[in-house]
Amino acid sequence: MSRWIWCPLLLLLCEVHSQVENRVVFLPGAFQNVSVSQNETVQALVSRIPPEVCFITLQFHTQHRNATLSYTRMPGLGLSLTAVDSGLLSSLLPGQASLSLFLSSPDGDTVTGTGVILPYSSTDPVPGACNMESNLDLDPNVYILYNLYETTIRFAPANLGYERGADPPACDQSTASTTRWRLLYDVYQYFLPENDLSERSLFTGMQSVADIQGVMDNSKLVMTLLSTDMSTAAFNSIPGQGVIYSVIVRDPLLNTSASYVPVHTYACSFASTLDGCHTLGKVSTKIFFTITGLAGLFVCFFGHRFFKCELFCMGFSFAAFFFFVLITRTTTLDYDICLTLSAMIGVVGGVLLVMSWWRFGSVMACVVVVGLMLGFLIASTVLFTPLGDLDVFRRSDVVFWVTFCCIMVIVPLVFVRWPREGNILACGVVGAYAVILAVNAYIYTSLSFITLNILKRFLNNNYSAVFTDVPFQLIDYIMITVWVVFGVGGVVLQLYRERSRPFFPPSPYLMWLQERERRTTNVLDPSHHFPPLPNRLLARARQLTKRMEPAGEHTPLLL
Repeated sequence: MSRWIWCPLLLLLCEVHSQVENRVVFLPGAFQNVSVSQNETVQALVSRIPPEVCFITLQFHTQHRNATLSYTRMPGLGLSLTAVDSGLLSSLLPGQASLSLFLSSPDGDTVTGTGVILPYSSTDPVPGACNMESNLDLDPNVYILYNLYETTIRFAPANLGYERGADPPACDQSTASTTRWRLLYDVYQYFLPENDLSERSLFTGMQSVADIQGVMDNSKLVMTLLSTDMSTAAFNSIPGQGVIYSVIVRDPLLNTSASYVPVHTYACSFASTLDGCHTLGKVSTKIFFTITGLAGLFVCFFGHRFFKCELFCMGFSFAAFFFFVLITRTTTLDYDICLTLSAMIGVVGGVLLVMSWWRFGSVMACVVVVGLMLGFLIASTVLFTPLGDLDVFRRSDVVFWVTFCCIMVIVPLVFVRWPREGNILACGVVGAYAVILAVNAYIYTSLSFITLNILKRFLNNNYSAVFTDVPFQLIDYIMITVWVVFGVGGVVLQLYRERSRPFFPPSPYLMWLQERERRTTNVLDPSHHFPPLPNRLLARARQLTKRMEPAGEHTPLLL
């Protein structure tokens, strides 16, 4: 948009009018809080509109309750929109100086929200003017859809601006540079404060991205779409984290721009009493990750000393993760059942890894598994950075997984040269991250998405096209500090404590074989003269079934 048309209206209306009965007056660019009672229609009024204003957008936002925004007092098909984030665009007629729109509650409940009027001139693009999908002729709205894995937005293409009373330019008659095909669409992402589900936080965020300058200053530019591209974009779903998505359409020839109606989501439901936005986190998930965090804390500081416990925890994590992916992709079982089965199989995996070391005594084979766990975490961390959002990784699953596997496999190669140091490093880093996951079960932190993004990509075939940006706020920097302190502390403590001890404890089975051989060949060992265990057990059984004669004199005494 070339400029805001504020001055004439501000001279006429010096303050924001509060809501009076069923009528509220808006100033351009100034947010107005509106309360719509049940069975009530509120008139939104804009008067004394300057002649240079050719289009006006009224947008209205609530946190989670639907509101109906209509051109007429009685909402009708093609004349109204019901949504949490709704907006209507009105093209003005010659000489028109006032405008009225109407707000109502479709569900019979009182709805409280905030709205704003945005004016545009004839040189600004018209958002949604080439709409071919919804019932509105001019649709400046951004529509949002989310699931467990991704959040998708879509919007209608814009058209070039035009004067009052003039015919709008044709949308698809030509693709020349004089048509709407020269327009560009910038998609922005704005994160609300973490762990804040309040209405006040949302309204403050909406005000921060109200105008084009506010969007560019406070939001992050995620992508720019051409008019030839599909007007959709996909992002990573972050349940419980508020996100505002904004779209700005630009005319590069006239250097003007206009804003679509921003839309927000928490990727969760406020209406659900189970696993809603206020009750995120299943009990089963909290129990699972609480135990995982306690085990990770033990491994972080004592893993190498108690080698069997470390192997069990690593084998458990490896098997549980693998089979959770396998069960989820191949069955339609409930989440709690999948998690329980994965935990049970994880126990089996941990026992098998411990038994393989107990029976065969191959330390390197077990350390390689531990190295793969550290490699998995390092590869996930590398692709969690903005590097993972590069087009080469988003457009090709092959490139992504080859890169991921290469990073993951390189780490165990280091363990071959320094097995003890590598094992202790894996204990410190992986164990400390398990503590972070346990904290995330109760307090949201973006660090959980280091591994969760990889899990989502395993489970969802279309996840490669998703932008995986997550917010980094105070809690995340605190958790990074905790991760570093725990990890470094655990590594240093174990290296210091194990400096004079053997690199790895010996295999119990091999020690038993050596002890048995020693007892067999060493005649000076008193145990050499003991009968074998089966013979001792057989002799004891015979004692229970056979009456033993007492030793000594059995003849009667002679008098």
